[in-house]
Amino acid sequence: MEQKKNTNSPFREKIRQLVEHKLFQPLIIAIILLNGVVIVAESYLPGNDFLLVLDTIIVWIFVVELGLKIIGLGARGYFSEKWNIFDFSIVALSLIFYNTPLVSVLRLIRVLRLIRMIPAIPALRKIIDSLMRSVPALAGILGLSILIFSIYAIIGTTFFRDVLPYEFFGSFHTSLFTLMQVVTFESWASQVARPVIAEIPWAWVYFVSFIVIAALVILNLVVAVILDYLGHDDEIAHQEQMERLYKENEELRKDVQEIKQILLQERVK
Repeated sequence: MEQKKNTNSPFREKIRQLVEHKLFQPLIIAIILLNGVVIVAESYLPGNDFLLVLDTIIVWIFVVELGLKIIGLGARGYFSEKWNIFDFSIVALSLIFYNTPLVSVLRLIRVLRLIRMIPAIPALRKIIDSLMRSVPALAGILGLSILIFSIYAIIGTTFFRDVLPYEFFGSFHTSLFTLMQVVTFESWASQVARPVIAEIPWAWVYFVSFIVIAALVILNLVVAVILDYLGHDDEIAHQEQMERLYKENEELRKDVQEIKQILLQERVK
């Protein structure tokens, strides 16, 4: 058993060095980009034999990459990283549904392969990790947004129901959709606000206050929270660096004190 372990160890070490090589990850990123080009080309040339063969080759390259990482890092080391679990799921789904008669499912899996670009590029991975960590903080802002949208939807349904057609403020859910249109500034003035203001002059207060609160305040709060979490990792790294420098400074000061004590003792002698 010990002999088998020693035989496999150098092989696994070589595989680990391969998957951790500086050119390995850029090569995988290039293949993912090629996969995206193939998907786009298939939308213009559906059923093209060359593109289908190329897609098959790409799938098996991903399978080989997956196998090399599991061998090199070990199953426990590989699956301890959540992004590796995500990669494994995408590749596994690509194999499971490769020959499925459901064309829509197959196309969805092919598109999902492009998401592998996120764990492959550290900058993208950092952004997604920050977004996921900010979800609890964003929950409060989401609750506030729902409350504000609900209040304005009820007001809009109550006062503007008979001014515009039903699909704008005819009911609570149509009012919510109209407010989403307003907050995205999509034809909100000409299609929604001006016709209402022409019939109900005070309605400008409704629209202006909603835009200020929903579009300017709440959206900026969301951006502020996300930016705060994006800089959180850099702040932690800076703090760890400062603590390390402080410890080194303390050790250096102790060494200087010891040297002084030795020099004083020598002078006394």
